[in-house]
Amino acid sequence: MPLKDIQKLEKIVNSELTSKIKRSTITFNEILVETDVENLFSVVQFLKSNDNCKFKQLIDIAGVDFLEKDKRFRIVYLLLSHENNFRIKLSVDFETEKKIPSIIKIFPSANWMEREIFDMYGIRFEKHPDLRRILTDYGFKGHPLRKDFPLTGFNEVRYSEKDKKVIYEPVKLEQNYRNFDFESPWEGTKYIKKMDKKKSNDKKKENS
Repeated sequence: MPLKDIQKLEKIVNSELTSKIKRSTITFNEILVETDVENLFSVVQFLKSNDNCKFKQLIDIAGVDFLEKDKRFRIVYLLLSHENNFRIKLSVDFETEKKIPSIIKIFPSANWMEREIFDMYGIRFEKHPDLRRILTDYGFKGHPLRKDFPLTGFNEVRYSEKDKKVIYEPVKLEQNYRNFDFESPWEGTKYIKKMDKKKSNDKKKENS
């Protein structure tokens, strides 16, 4: 889609949704529209049904965790217009406990996508008909893509010879984490450099 057509579409979106979007930008020939939770549903509905937009396919829904921010989470909706051969991104930022309106009534394919985000981030969607975990196992604790989720998780799974079944139990680390030296192997690690420097100093002392 030519840039002038993209700019024209951006003007239409801004004029029609003046009070419902925060801002819009064009990057790499794609429009990014930022809105808030309260207006999310109506903005998505407009982008799909408006004759100038016709974003009738939901490509994906992505979650982002900004741990240090007040509005910790961000959800990005990726939409495609086959008729205009163009994509648009819709972004919304919100607090941890905020519930997001489900868009299943607009895009039925959002069902599993919203469940994945709930499973990975713990974000809840209002009026979702079946908001259950979809990627993790039964009884899984926590949400793996949150920045504060421990690398080892909370539970581990193993087969118990005593109980003759697979059991869940708190993670037990057999050894502490190691600190690795990731310097270039061509330069040598720190302890080798120190040894070489010591040998060089000893030789200088012997020769002096």
